[in-house]
Amino acid sequence: MKIKAIEPIAVDLPMHKPVTMAGETVARADNMLIRVASDDGHVGWGEAAAAPTMTGETVPGMIAAVRYLAPPLLGAPADELAAASAAMNAVMYGNNAAKAAIEMALHDLVARAAGRPLYALFGAKLRSRIPVLAVLGSGIDADDLREAQVRWAAGYRAFKIKVGLSGPEADAARTRAVCVLLKRQGESSGEACLVSVDANQGFSVDEALRYVSALGNCGLDFFEQPVHAHDLDGMARVAAASPVPIGADEGIHSLDDIERHHARRAAAGVSLKAIKLGGLRAMRDACRLCDRLGMKVNLSCKTGESSIASAAALHLAATVPALAWGLTLTNAGLAEDVTAEPLSIEGGHAVVPDRPGLGIEVDERRVRHEVSARRVA
Repeated sequence: MKIKAIEPIAVDLPMHKPVTMAGETVARADNMLIRVASDDGHVGWGEAAAAPTMTGETVPGMIAAVRYLAPPLLGAPADELAAASAAMNAVMYGNNAAKAAIEMALHDLVARAAGRPLYALFGAKLRSRIPVLAVLGSGIDADDLREAQVRWAAGYRAFKIKVGLSGPEADAARTRAVCVLLKRQGESSGEACLVSVDANQGFSVDEALRYVSALGNCGLDFFEQPVHAHDLDGMARVAAASPVPIGADEGIHSLDDIERHHARRAAAGVSLKAIKLGGLRAMRDACRLCDRLGMKVNLSCKTGESSIASAAALHLAATVPALAWGLTLTNAGLAEDVTAEPLSIEGGHAVVPDRPGLGIEVDERRVRHEVSARRVA
């Protein structure tokens, strides 16, 4: 089975409501889909979100990169996945999101052709039903408390609160209120409850230190990316002062980044995204490295990624050694998806599909004639 065609498709997807985080509010999803076809008629799909502040990539830039990356892959065996990644890295530095979308589509293609679920390409399924993190991103105390109660009632048992929005002391007060509410719910029901916060680089080092000092003992499980992604000194200072384990997200784009954070004691765990690392195989390797180093893992999609990228993350989450900091899927935040039957999150959990490939069917006609056309318009 040879690779016959690699096609990028720009899409613009509306959100149910904007997600506010430090430095950015996501009101619409600006993504690129990849359609890969084989010479024997099989098709696979991949996806990457634009993330100019995280990866430096926009949709026009990713499309240009795909057109540059595609020629060396055309005619190559579709199932030689490591060779495909090596070929892309040989002809173009960086552009990890564009590479991730192609690599994701190849995994879907190969698994579909074999009649196997995508997770089978990575090994045994270790978990079938996985709790999904609910993101609380209004920045307003009453709204976040109300949303937390609604999500708890709906079955969610893992949460991420966006901070870096209102000043460290105000953010700490909101964090305490939400965390105490959720932990009490967990205690009263006898259920484990994971509660984290994410600053998205929104604090200076001084502000992050003030934030952790003001938190008190509220039961928070981890604090993600308090300061600028490349400020290892700052991350290490906050980690040394914090009663809460520190996680790195925007600062993790390679296995070397993980090892540097570990060596500097700048993070106790990491959030891993395909668009940062360049694909699913790199995410798997990062999970294995974290397991060896004793670091916690959160697997995550970028805000606004559809059922394509969310299904890929879910399949990988089924096979990794450990998932102590949970799974963040983002397709439920979309008012419109790329499939007639979006990946389902029920009772705050996602069930790993056993159908071939990603286990979802992209509505290709609608993607081409409605979603993509709207972006051009």
